[in-house]
Amino acid sequence: MLNQNFIEIDGSYGSGAGAILRVAGALSAVTQKPCRIFNIRKSRPKPGLSIQHLLGIQALAQLCNGRLEGDRLGSEEIKFYPGQIYRLQPPLHPPRRNLDRVSVNIPTAGSITLVLQTLILPALFASQPIKIIFTGGATDTFFSPTIDYFHYVFLPTLEKMNLTENRSLLVEISVLKRGYYPEGGARVEVKVFPSKLKPINLTERGELKKILVISGASNALKNKKVAERQVAGVREVLGKLKLPTEEKIEYYDTQCPGSQICLAALFENTIIGTDNLGKLSKRAEDVGKEAALELLKEQKSQACLDKHLADQVLPYLALAQGKSRVTVSEITNHCKTNIWVIEKFIEGKFEIKGSSISFLGKNF
Repeated sequence: MLNQNFIEIDGSYGSGAGAILRVAGALSAVTQKPCRIFNIRKSRPKPGLSIQHLLGIQALAQLCNGRLEGDRLGSEEIKFYPGQIYRLQPPLHPPRRNLDRVSVNIPTAGSITLVLQTLILPALFASQPIKIIFTGGATDTFFSPTIDYFHYVFLPTLEKMNLTENRSLLVEISVLKRGYYPEGGARVEVKVFPSKLKPINLTERGELKKILVISGASNALKNKKVAERQVAGVREVLGKLKLPTEEKIEYYDTQCPGSQICLAALFENTIIGTDNLGKLSKRAEDVGKEAALELLKEQKSQACLDKHLADQVLPYLALAQGKSRVTVSEITNHCKTNIWVIEKFIEGKFEIKGSSISFLGKNF
């Protein structure tokens, strides 16, 4: 272990959200700096580690052969001692270890995309490809990105930082079975291919090429045409503006009923997106309308990253080999909190000017 001194992270700082745990854990693994995180989700109705936070940090320890203290449901403090994740040029005689597969079993409707936020960043710094297998959990649940947003918005943005010439993708994702709240039951496989990261300069969108509309629901809702009706709600909003759209409607075999919609606006230089989930008390048309109205709000900002994407991209900017600059639609409290966490681990500073965020200085 390169550094025995703990980096102390107050989990109640700023937004006080679970993202503090995810970002700190991922950067601890990459930088080989042990961390102590306390006051985890202190201001939440149910403080401490929920199932998705617990399983995410345990999977991270599995990924990097690390050690945890305090990893139990409801715990408000953990200590994480990361093991080594070898760089693309590993030591001449690395110890023999199987680093090609991580299994995550989620017995609830815990969010798969939130667990992936913990794992993908360090997996990019492994010495060989990593396969992450999810059994159980939810692909589409509340207070987290849907799997479609992850696939069509986050991953293409991450690919802009790919410095490996012989690979077209950093991350491949296969959704074998969807899972909704409250039962979950999803099955997902993700492959992460190690790469160095290059900086990005996303300040000009370019022309809008098209808007992808991906609407899906469980087979139990097919007779009610829920997926089609969600798209109809999008058309009510976007149809008036005569914007170029491409629609995709899907139904799935799931353990419990549910639906989701994702909109991804593809510009020449960037992608912005929104998503929404169906609810028993909400008309399917309104689910689509809300997503479309939120997308128009994001478009009006002229920024290259939507407010949710900005949070997720910041750790990658800090680990890229050089200076990055992006414009964001809104600099949220989550965004500021993530910056605070990142600067605990990485040498360098973020600079905020208006709607622009830059990362300056050396990284680890």
